[in-house]
Amino acid sequence: MENKLNTGAIFKNDKKTSQNQPDYRGKVNVNGKEMEIALWVKQGKNGSYFSASFSEPYVKTETPTISPVVPNDDLPF
Repeated sequence: MENKLNTGAIFKNDKKTSQNQPDYRGKVNVNGKEMEIALWVKQGKNGSYFSASFSEPYVKTETPTISPVVPNDDLPF
């Protein structure tokens, strides 16, 4: 889903397995730049609030595959 300028969508993080992971995650468009947002629900003395973090979109890097070395029996030695 592509967000319009200065909009976004945030969803509950159903895959959360530890307290360090965000309660909500999503993607937002800020001034034309696609960003990821993470939200944690915190408790303060005046009640609950959201703590937010913005980051560049995650890009999975490909790990190089190593081809096995095949001996060449055609060598003259």
